[in-house]
Amino acid sequence: MVQRPEFRIKELGGNSATTIHMFLSGQWYVILMRIAILLCAFAVYAGTAYASSASGSGDPISEDKNTQDKVVYLSFDDGPGNHTREVLDILRKEKVLATFFVLGEQAERYPELIRGLVEDGHALGNHTFNHQYEQLYSDFKVFWKQIKQTEEVLERITGFRPNLVRAPGGTYGHFDQSYFDLLQLGGYTVMDWNVDSGDSKRKGVPAKEILSNSTKVPAGARSVIVLMHDGGAHAETVKALPGIIKYYRDHGYRFDTIKSTDQPVQFRVHPDGKYKARKAPGKAWIAEHVEVNATLWLASKKLKVEVGLTAATLQPGEFRMEGQRIMVPLRTFMKKFGGSTRWDSETRTAIAVWKERTIHADSVSGTLTTTGATETGAVQSQGGTIWVPLRELLEQMGLRVNSLTSNEAEWTVKAGTSRSISAMNSIFEYKMI
Repeated sequence: MVQRPEFRIKELGGNSATTIHMFLSGQWYVILMRIAILLCAFAVYAGTAYASSASGSGDPISEDKNTQDKVVYLSFDDGPGNHTREVLDILRKEKVLATFFVLGEQAERYPELIRGLVEDGHALGNHTFNHQYEQLYSDFKVFWKQIKQTEEVLERITGFRPNLVRAPGGTYGHFDQSYFDLLQLGGYTVMDWNVDSGDSKRKGVPAKEILSNSTKVPAGARSVIVLMHDGGAHAETVKALPGIIKYYRDHGYRFDTIKSTDQPVQFRVHPDGKYKARKAPGKAWIAEHVEVNATLWLASKKLKVEVGLTAATLQPGEFRMEGQRIMVPLRTFMKKFGGSTRWDSETRTAIAVWKERTIHADSVSGTLTTTGATETGAVQSQGGTIWVPLRELLEQMGLRVNSLTSNEAEWTVKAGTSRSISAMNSIFEYKMI
């Protein structure tokens, strides 16, 4: 484990585009009154409605607008392993979400744990396939191959590809600038940490020491990423975890999951790194493997879905494009909007309930049905996850897509009970959903 590296916080590129509507009516005072009424209604609703993002929670909500938000990200490396289930049990009991940077070889051994952590709402990150330093840091092509190998494993298990990456041992002393640049070009976000629990510094680090290390917040830091491990012999980490959660909760931090759209927390490049002399890949290899890779995440755009005053966000990699259709994971989507989903193993059908509607997603026939309405060929089953087209799912929920807009950061889908002519024009423009 590296010692006291320097940090850098790297800004993600791109400015969000905003559409400004000009109201040229003479009855401006009527419009202002309507806006005031809508704002009052929203204030009442906001107290009871909150939709989280796909990989965890959404934007911070603070009762005191003058209080700067403090957030802690609990992260676990090298799993899934012997102690992952215990960690998940504690997080579930404490109602806390975390981020798991998993190894491909371990994911192949414990696919049920991967599904379990995703179902619980935790975020999934890529920690390479085998964690072997000499292989990973001798040549970027090897590092890239292992990232893609793990990515394929995770897609088979969950149905999506995470583009959040953590380097084994951290980037300090392992990455040169080309590693950072090529991974960013390929659509990945590399995330280190700023608080080390020290649970892997030596064998058998006691829980008391892990707790002490995990709560050493850097001076002035209001955003904390804690490094821990759930793979291998880390029973003491499990013992320390409740105390770590209590500390941050008592000190006013909210818990969240790391997202690929967050500002990267990265160690600076070591000036005398062991691998300083290695050669970067050639332009032809970069063009063939790296440059085309970013399209897997719609150029890293998010997908925001608004149903009335409720909204939820799916991060890049947590939804996918197939032709001109946006596909979403059924269970995750329904959970965000207050619905529920159960699996009928006999019929191999996922049954989703939202308000008064019951939706059947048949993985065998591919049909998506409610009473009196059927969509054929819509349902897909992949790695234990049921995927459905967004438009068809919204219609089965009794909703219609009112608009589809896009800026540099995200797609935004707005759905309701009616559809206007302007909304139809918007959907026609993008030819999606």
